[in-house]
Amino acid sequence: MSEPDTVPPLPACLSVPLADFIEHLASEKRHSPRTCDNYRRDLLRLSTWLVQSESPHWQDLDSHDLRRYVASLSREGLGGRSIARHLSSIRRFYQYLLREGEAKDNPALDLRAPKGAKRLPRAVDVDQINQLLDSETDDPLEVRDLCMFELMYSSGLRLSELVALDVGSVDDRGRELRVVGKGGKERILPVGRKALEALEAWLQIRAGLANETESALFVSRRGDRLSARSVQARLARWGVANSADQSLHPHMLRHSFASHMLESSGDLRAVQELLGHADIATTQVYTHLDYQHLARVYDQSHPRARRHKRKQNLLDDPHGD
Repeated sequence: MSEPDTVPPLPACLSVPLADFIEHLASEKRHSPRTCDNYRRDLLRLSTWLVQSESPHWQDLDSHDLRRYVASLSREGLGGRSIARHLSSIRRFYQYLLREGEAKDNPALDLRAPKGAKRLPRAVDVDQINQLLDSETDDPLEVRDLCMFELMYSSGLRLSELVALDVGSVDDRGRELRVVGKGGKERILPVGRKALEALEAWLQIRAGLANETESALFVSRRGDRLSARSVQARLARWGVANSADQSLHPHMLRHSFASHMLESSGDLRAVQELLGHADIATTQVYTHLDYQHLARVYDQSHPRARRHKRKQNLLDDPHGD
C-alpha cells in the first residue's frame, strides 16, 4: 500500500469529515500538531483502504470490514501496539462522527488489536554467567547474594520461589530443593555443585544474621526474610560490580537456565518440569523454540512417525538410483 500522505485526492465524502475531525482536535481539544498528524496519518491509511475496497463512505464501514482491515495491517508487518494505536484513532474518529450525525455506530468500539509477541529477556551467555558467579568474597551479605544467584541459575527458580525458601526447603544432604511454585504446586529440584558450595558457605554465616525465630533461608541485615525488591536491587548491583554488559534482573537468570539447559540437552519436557510450567507451550515460548523444532523432534522420536531410511532417501531424491 502507498504511504497515506502520497495517495491521490480522496473523495469528498471521506476527506471532508476527516479534515473536520482534525480541525476539531486542533481547535476544540487543543491537541498538539504532532498528535493531530498521528490521527491524520492513521485515518488516511484507513481512507485509502476504503477506496481500494470500493467502499468510499465512512458510514459503510462495519466491524466485519474493520477486522479485515486489521488483518491487512498485520500482514503488512504492523505489530500489536501499532494496530492498537490505529484502532484508538478510528474509535475516537467515529465518536466524533456519531456526535455529528454522520455515522450510526462505532465499528471499532469492541474491536481489540492482536496481542504482540511476548518480549523475552536476553539470556546471559555461559561465559558471562561464569564471570558473574565465580566471584570470591568475605562480606556476609555478598556471600548471601552469591548463594541466591547460584541457586536461581542452578535450579531455574522464580524470584517469588527464591524469597519463599525456608531453611527446611533444603534436604538433609543439601542436594535438592523443595519449591512451592505457582498455584501452590510443589516440585523437587536438583542443586548443582557450585550452588551447593555457595549454599554451604551461606548457611555457616546465616546463623549469625537471622532472628531466632526466622525460618527464611535468605535474610536481610535486620535478620528477617529478604524481600523480592531487595533481591532485584542486589542483583543489579552485582552486575555493575562485575562489569556485566547488560542490566541484570532475576528473571534473566531463570531464562538463562532454561536456554542453556535446552541447548545442552534438547529435552523440552525435562526443562518444562524443572521450570514448573503446567503447559509445554509456555516452555516453548520461554526458550525461543518454534513449531518446526517440535515437529523435527516428533518426526525423529515417535515410533509411528519415523520413516525408514530408504524411504526417506527416496523422498529426498525421487530421481535417485
